[in-house]
Formats: sequence, C-alpha cells, structure tokens
Amino acid sequence: MGKVMLEVNNLNTKYITRQREDVFAVNNVSLKIEEGKSLGIAGESGCGKSTLALSLMGYYFSPLHYISGDIIIDGRNISSMNPDDVRRQILGNEIAYIPQAAMNALNPTQKILSLIEDVIHAHNPKAEKKEIYDIARERFELLGLPSEVLNKHAVELSGGMKQRTVIAISTILSPKVLIADEPSSALDVTSQKMVIKMLKSLMEKGLIKSMIFITHELPLLYNVTDEIMVMYAGQIIEKGNSKEIVFDPMHPYSKGLMGSILVPEENMKSSKLSVIPGTPPNLKHPPKGCRFADRCKYVKTECRDKEISKKEFDNGRMYCCIYSVDELREMEYQ
Repeated sequence: MGKVMLEVNNLNTKYITRQREDVFAVNNVSLKIEEGKSLGIAGESGCGKSTLALSLMGYYFSPLHYISGDIIIDGRNISSMNPDDVRRQILGNEIAYIPQAAMNALNPTQKILSLIEDVIHAHNPKAEKKEIYDIARERFELLGLPSEVLNKHAVELSGGMKQRTVIAISTILSPKVLIADEPSSALDVTSQKMVIKMLKSLMEKGLIKSMIFITHELPLLYNVTDEIMVMYAGQIIEKGNSKEIVFDPMHPYSKGLMGSILVPEENMKSSKLSVIPGTPPNLKHPPKGCRFADRCKYVKTECRDKEISKKEFDNGRMYCCIYSVDELREMEYQ
C-alpha cells in the first residue's frame, strides 16, 4: 500500500439558498487516494461532482457550507482549518483544481506570466521574477507549449492552448492532489487526447502525486484512472477498479449510465443504447430510501422505505442497492 495523499471520511456539505433552504449536495462521502494513483468520479450533471471537488479543497464560500466530516491531505486535516490558512497553505500547493470551462478561467486583461506570478507569490512572496519565469518556461515547454505563450493574453490563444495553459498554471506548484473537473469536455477529440496525455505525463514524472478526474463520460475514465466512483444525488453509489465499473457495473444507475453513452470501442458497447428515465430527486428533501428508486426499473417497496446500506467486498468493490449481485444479474438477463 502506497502513501495516502488524500483521505476523506463521511463528508457532508450543503448549499443554503436565498430562501434559507438547505440543499444537501454531498452526503456521507468517503474516499482514499494513494500516491501515484488516480480516481475517477462519474455521474450525470447535477449529481454533486463539482460540489464535491470544491468541498475537498475546503473551498467553502456562500452558498456552499461545510456540515461535517474529515478531509485529510498528506496527513493534515484541513476541515477544521481557518479558510485564510487553507488558501495560503493548502490551495495550489497541496491540492489544486482545474475548473470546468477552464478555457474561460483565464483573466483576459493579464498576460499568462502575470497570472503565474500571482499564484507563486501567494505562497512565496519573495520569489523573484527571473526565478518565476524559469519555472514557468520549463513547465510550459514540458507540456508542449512554447515559452512565447507566457507573454500573451488568453484571447491570443486557441482553445486547446488555453486548456493546456490552465493545466500548467494549476500544476505549477506540483500539488500532491490534482482535481481535474471535466477538463476535456469542451474540446475536440484530438485536443481531448492531448489533455489526457498531459495529465498522465505529469503523474508519471511525479509533478503531481495523485489525481481525481471528474466527468459524466464513464467510459473515458477506463483509459485515465485506476479506480472509479459513481456518484448519484450527492452520494457515492458504486466504486471499484476502472475495468470492473466499465465492463461489469453492478448498480442499476451505473448500468444505465454506461448504456446511455455512445462509445467507439466495440468491447464497451451495450447491446443497445438505453435511456435513464426521469430526473434526480430534490435534495432539499432527500428521500429516505434509495435515491435512484423513482428511476429504477427494478424498484420495490423496500427500496423507498428502507435505508440502503453499502455492500462491500474484500477487493474494495462497493455498491449501494437492496439487491444482491446475483439478483441484479438475474434480473438483467430476464
């Protein structure tokens, strides 16, 4: 077992609306990532993936609020730290974030080098301009970006170059944990492959120690991550190694998610394209039983009335469903 870079225990967070209503966006989430490993988090839009990402960084600004749980980064529990200390000591340095719509994350009024100077000075105010330039030039060239990009504004860059620039800035301090929130969703296939190759290269070179890759495209994670967690309505409803989740999903939602996506790989295709009916539950009033019950074709009374416990296996596989593995497989082939 390798060194644990990130450990999360029973994390709960919520949004508070203007009407002072609670929206329980992350519910009882636990996870662990070791050095050199990558974890994928999959689920449809609105399931809580991005909220979880912000929560893992201790990034609690209204309307997002921390409720309970532990977030331990390289042995240090940040859940009880002062937000200003988290910003100065943790963000960017220990844990970094590539946001959704990263191509729009760059300040259009600043040159790229100026953005990097801001990041490095936030953690090392005494860093000199030449030192920062050398660090930035080396990192950009490593990621296939010419040093000339440092003296350009975001508007002068193509979409793919913007994405790579955001990755370079996010990882400039070589964080122990990198959270990539759908980093390839707005790119063409060629640029997507380039971004994924870059992230894997950063892992192999040890410039980032571990990674969380968030996407709604479950099959994509097979080529990127070691382990996958499937998220639904604020909860983790299944986890396992990437091969297990992609080729042998257990939970009905995971099966539906996999079957609803077009993939070119023949060995990943379902017998036919499927649709998950309905919509996720209202998290202002989470249901007592299974949160997927209203959309599940195998639902029975106990699913709605009974709190669903986790079924865990010796190899780390887990899913949350009232049915056994054998029952689920039997129903699938009926």
